[in-house]
Amino acid sequence: MALPHVDLDQFWKDDALAHKENCFSADAPQVALGIKMSDEVVFAELGEEGQEWGYTPYERRIDLNKRYNDKAEQIVGRRLLREEFTPPEAELPAIKRIGEVFGGSYNWYHSSEWLESDINTSKALEAMLDRVDKMDMRSFMLPADWDEQKKMKFEQFGTRPARVHNIRGPVTLACSIYGIENLIFLILDEPDLAKRFSDTIANVIITMAEIMDGEVGSEATGFAFLDDNCCMLNPEMYEFFGYPILKKVFDRFCPEPSHYRYQHSDSEMGHLLPILSRLNFHGVNFGPTILMDKIREYMPRTRIDGCIAPYTFMNNNTEKIIAEVKRDCHMAKQHGRGLNLATAGSVNNGSLLTSLRTAMWAIVEYGRY
Repeated sequence: MALPHVDLDQFWKDDALAHKENCFSADAPQVALGIKMSDEVVFAELGEEGQEWGYTPYERRIDLNKRYNDKAEQIVGRRLLREEFTPPEAELPAIKRIGEVFGGSYNWYHSSEWLESDINTSKALEAMLDRVDKMDMRSFMLPADWDEQKKMKFEQFGTRPARVHNIRGPVTLACSIYGIENLIFLILDEPDLAKRFSDTIANVIITMAEIMDGEVGSEATGFAFLDDNCCMLNPEMYEFFGYPILKKVFDRFCPEPSHYRYQHSDSEMGHLLPILSRLNFHGVNFGPTILMDKIREYMPRTRIDGCIAPYTFMNNNTEKIIAEVKRDCHMAKQHGRGLNLATAGSVNNGSLLTSLRTAMWAIVEYGRY
């Protein structure tokens, strides 16, 4: 099957202009392309076996990405994936993650990671919160030899600690730790304990971010949440439990209008848009049923990363990809630009470079301003 014609050099020149001013530039010639092909997609593209969400040895990862990029240059005119990775011997020891702070454990099933917990009663939740509220967070988060390892890795490899400014969202965290139904009934039946849970989540997020900023040696602005399960709460419940956490974290780390505020929630959470709109997001990535016209009602100056359904892109259905790109481009023209055309969720293994080329063609065909 022949590839659709795209002047690749011109496309990428125009795309660079399209991303200016958070994709709202009046000088943008076309809708911005925001589809980010990930390390996951190399396996299907190259016909290789592997666990897209699991571990890939360092040397093999570099080889896969280089071969993928060779192919990408031919099809879309760019090398899309990174080819430099921190070698295993240069990596810092792992720190404890927020789910572990709240008594959970991260486990792998079928090549995917899940946060699990056995906390399922009010009494157990209260005992966990008692422990967390008294916790020496730095001692819990960092390994006993952290200071020594940090110094050694920096001197030998230049390795620096990672910040914690991108984190599992509060409702998803709470559902993983306590259970979806349990959380709903907790908010309804024991609001005082639910508020304590919410307050503690906010305090832990801020403390973890401050600790790692301290380890980096400077404070950073901006914060991003990944909160698919926010859809499980109705507006009243979300405003009571979830919204105060984001508000408190944003007030701490990104109080100015120019500071980066982001949320990814690829779920059916349109009912929360009026509440989320008060948080002045810099960018959002919502579910494939939450389209640009709906988001724009509540977020007139927020960049929208979407709204192609991930399964449309993964199934490589040319007609459907073109239809969804056409739909989103028309909405961008009607609703004041600000579209960064992407999947409404992850780009999954199976998504091919030919589908990216198709999306590029459709932007040129239907997305010129």
